Amino acid sequence: MSKRRNFVRETGERRYKRLFVIATEGEKTEPQYFSLFNDWQAIVRIMCLNRQKGSSPLRVKRSMEDYLEAKKMDFRPDDEAWLVVDKDNWPDEHLRQLYEWANQKTNYGLALSNPCFEYWILLHFEDAKGVSSAKECRKKLQHYLPNYDKGIPSGKFTPSMISDAIQRAFNRDQTQDAPWPQSSGSTVYKLVQNIRKTL
Repeated sequence: MSKRRNFVRETGERRYKRLFVIATEGEKTEPQYFSLFNDWQAIVRIMCLNRQKGSSPLRVKRSMEDYLEAKKMDFRPDDEAWLVVDKDNWPDEHLRQLYEWANQKTNYGLALSNPCFEYWILLHFEDAKGVSSAKECRKKLQHYLPNYDKGIPSGKFTPSMISDAIQRAFNRDQTQDAPWPQSSGSTVYKLVQNIRKTL
């Protein structure tokens, strides 16, 4: 049985782990994916916030705002706060509020996948060209992860697969003239790049 890590700070001991606070729409796949990085090195800590009831970009933003307000004394300038959402059918005005929030500070970020977070997962296996719906993403994922059901098998993603996903997402990133991917794409790679820089 593996020993569980204890992240409780001892009295007088300065927290040395760089903290990434991530608020997500999903309550299973996204937290499972980002928790993989907690096991790689001790110098980064990923904290996925518990989602408020209901799923919407504005609720994700509110979860983050509530956390940062409550923990402002523990959130350092070199820590990062990220909103991770899907494009789905959410109205642009809701997504724009998240985009504007993320631009308030240099250590805030928005990682948006169009159409869904599964698109980012699919990029670990293929270029995902021509995939434009959440249904297509999930169907293709079943080919690589036969038992995939809104969950990720532990240890499935190697560092090289993550590097491939970053490169594929970067190659498809057309957000230079837009705040988020207008067609199939994902800016989750920006968050993952930042996490990996600390490892």
